[in-house]
Amino acid sequence: MALLEVEGLTKSFGGLTAVSNVSFQVKEHEIIAVIGPNGAGKTTLFNMITGVISPTSGSIKFKDKKISGRKPHRISAHGINRTFQNIELFGDMSVIETVMVGGDVLGKTGFVQSVLGSPNVKKDETAIRQVAKEKLALVNLQEKDSNIASELSYGQQRLVEIARALANDPSLLLLDEPAAGLNASETAQLVQLMLKLRKSGITILFVEHDMDTVMNVADRIVVLEFGKKIAEGTPTEIQNNPKVISAYLGEEID
Repeated sequence: MALLEVEGLTKSFGGLTAVSNVSFQVKEHEIIAVIGPNGAGKTTLFNMITGVISPTSGSIKFKDKKISGRKPHRISAHGINRTFQNIELFGDMSVIETVMVGGDVLGKTGFVQSVLGSPNVKKDETAIRQVAKEKLALVNLQEKDSNIASELSYGQQRLVEIARALANDPSLLLLDEPAAGLNASETAQLVQLMLKLRKSGITILFVEHDMDTVMNVADRIVVLEFGKKIAEGTPTEIQNNPKVISAYLGEEID
């Protein structure tokens, strides 16, 4: 059974169709890349999967339950989380505080208990802080936990975002251009992290323009052009697909 099923997904904005009748599946423990030129509909696809926007038509199932059209926090609670194309950190918050924000869904304390200062609030905070420490260790930033997140290097900020997305223990992690702006060493570390996450049981769906990263880490690749899926297959199959070469890869993949 597929972990994620996207079937006939379409999103129109007025007279513009950003995603048109896209279908694919993601199985447990796979790393699936979505590639395509700018404007191909990749981020719109991610936004629909994570509930940022609702599809015009089609359906999204996660663990065989329909999630299309649900609110983002509901989808996150089901076990899907993401990073964004542009880094989104919180002003003067420390690294560990930033990651703890992603773990709020794990808390059991209700709003009234929080306002009244229930002892359970402290228990929740302690538990979420421990999870945040574990996720920072996973991305090798445990020694930066007290630093201001926005003052870290660009590559480290990317890792903080990934740690934050992992804080609620998702079974499916969506990464939107995780290698963007990284140098060669940071990109190599990212590839190793993705492989480590897959080994730990996390399934990954990611958008990426860096073809070396895609070819080194993806089990399968979905290719979009003008909102439509034009190909799907293994890295080798995609490398040799005439439609993909013509539409996107060209000589870049040689």
